[in-house]
Amino acid sequence: MFVLVEMVDTVRIPPWQFERKLNDSIAEELNKKLANKVVYNVGLCICLFDITKLEDAYVFPGDGASHTKVHFRYVVFHPFLDEILIGQIKGCSPEGVHGLLMALTLGTSDEAEQVWVWEYETEEGAHDLYMDTGEEIRFRVVDESFVDTSPTGPSSAEATSSSEEPPKKEAPYTLVGSISEPGLGLLSWWTSN
Repeated sequence: MFVLVEMVDTVRIPPWQFERKLNDSIAEELNKKLANKVVYNVGLCICLFDITKLEDAYVFPGDGASHTKVHFRYVVFHPFLDEILIGQIKGCSPEGVHGLLMALTLGTSDEAEQVWVWEYETEEGAHDLYMDTGEEIRFRVVDESFVDTSPTGPSSAEATSSSEEPPKKEAPYTLVGSISEPGLGLLSWWTSN
């Protein structure tokens, strides 16, 4: 579920932080930049694990800050396929091929991650299930997708459009899960009252 990912980045340290230890300043800047953010094809960044290498720092003309190339390891949430996770239902809607999709979060961040779980199915077909918002559910990860949500310029159709609809916000990281196996589904199904 959580993996260590080796990364390289150039970190800018403003002059008013020069009195601090370099490693502390770099750790703070890396966590500001990456914590609770989804990195495309990597996963949801949680926190800095360690700094493995610091290269020379440079001060560029017109900028009093130091720029240091840093090699580091970061803790990232990136579940593997067929891993079983527990999430919480945030809403249901009648979409998709299997009828019912449930939006889940895994307790890290509502905006950073969105998880979808397919409806429970049997050989006779899909069954309508009653699931309340807030219930915990156990599911198996069957697929994942990353969407590049970096800003782009307006297309020509959008530039000429007079309607001012807010753009639809897409989740940068989506997990697709299945609850169609024994032991999966709502946790209340598998506990005795």
